[in-house]
Amino acid sequence: MALRLRELHDQTIVLTGATTGIGLATARLAADHGARLVLAARHEQTLAQLAEEVRQRGGDATYVVTDVGDEAQVRNLADTAIERFGGFDTWINNAGVTIYGEVVDVPMEDHRRSREAPRHLRKRKDGYGGAILNLGSIVSDRAIPLQGMYSASKHAVMGFTDALRMELEEAGAPVAVTLVKPGSIATPYPEHAANYMEEEPTLPPKLYEPSIVAESILHCATTPRRDIYVGGGGKMLSALGQYAPRLADKIMEKSMFSRQKTGRPERRREFSLHHAAEDMKERAEYDQSVASTSIYTRATMHPLIATSAVAGAVIGVAALARVTSQRRH
Repeated sequence: MALRLRELHDQTIVLTGATTGIGLATARLAADHGARLVLAARHEQTLAQLAEEVRQRGGDATYVVTDVGDEAQVRNLADTAIERFGGFDTWINNAGVTIYGEVVDVPMEDHRRSREAPRHLRKRKDGYGGAILNLGSIVSDRAIPLQGMYSASKHAVMGFTDALRMELEEAGAPVAVTLVKPGSIATPYPEHAANYMEEEPTLPPKLYEPSIVAESILHCATTPRRDIYVGGGGKMLSALGQYAPRLADKIMEKSMFSRQKTGRPERRREFSLHHAAEDMKERAEYDQSVASTSIYTRATMHPLIATSAVAGAVIGVAALARVTSQRRH
């Protein structure tokens, strides 16, 4: 029997990294669908502000100050969801930060910084399954220079996600496990990063709006998926790394160093690994344009529509060719 997941308006969703970037976009979109949210981040005032916004948008929310690196705090997050809403349907592991710099320049102490979701969801017996969504990246598939530690962490997320999925499936647990792989998303990601370069960091093109990732995440909360790529550019990079790895190396060596630097001198900043971000920012400003949609991602979420569109295009081209041929004769 296919795994059934509840509609968003019937779901309780636990969301880590909820107050900025992709997490913030996801919280807002889930609230617009009427979901109940258990919000987790490290800055209490910002969490309280977001919980109130969720309620104003038509959802319901509670929040828990949580450092996801602390197992006891994550357990408290799960317990709060159970006490407040009787449990949860979807758990979204979104919290994360990055470090810019060459691997040899990054101090070891910055390299080191869930099991609660499967423990709860595998016990479900209400006829519906649950979902665990882990935020990976296209660098889960293909590492990029200057973000070696981030690439390594996302490789680890993919390995953990794949192993967890197989273990839950073998046990017959009613849990869908999805790895979400965004490309470059126009969040405050570089602003919250540690930086060991002499220039301010940025993200390489092509950039996409955070709302596209939020739509993909919530699609997977209601539709079981193994994985989903956000942005066609990221999918192409991943495929290139898989099928032509040395070519991908050479292309990145030529382009990825300069495309991750703004040319502006680095300013002093607080690294979000060690300090909770107080700003509630979904989006940051970039020197390059930002795509408001991804045809590739929308097509993967709605394959029947995509197939119909492709078929229609093929028929249209064939008809045009036939008319053109008839006119020539």
